[in-house]
Amino acid sequence: VIITVTATLIGFDQSLNRAAASLGANPRTTFFRITMPLILPGVISGALFAFVTSFDEVVAVLFIAGPDQQTIPRQMWNGIREQISPAILAVATLLVIFSIALLTTVELLRRRSERLRGLTPR
Repeated sequence: VIITVTATLIGFDQSLNRAAASLGANPRTTFFRITMPLILPGVISGALFAFVTSFDEVVAVLFIAGPDQQTIPRQMWNGIREQISPAILAVATLLVIFSIALLTTVELLRRRSERLRGLTPR
């Protein structure tokens, strides 16, 4: 997450913030109207990576979670270990579809951000 968001922030042009300040915009307005729309693809990518990585943490969930907590990784682990269930296949399919939809959204936001920055012609 840090690498993805940092890469987005490095590519951000700080002169846009200075231009907004010189035109009288307060820092809050500058952040929500200029900075956030331009760095949003990086933030969403970082969130997506953190979300997908959390499903890989079965070992941590098995040791940290209490017996009454049934998270998705723990439920999938129990389903694979105890009996093969079609529910595991359904959850895995939904996760793949969800990941594809999120990646498509991130790509569309990245293209929009490039278009707003003027890097690519419309």
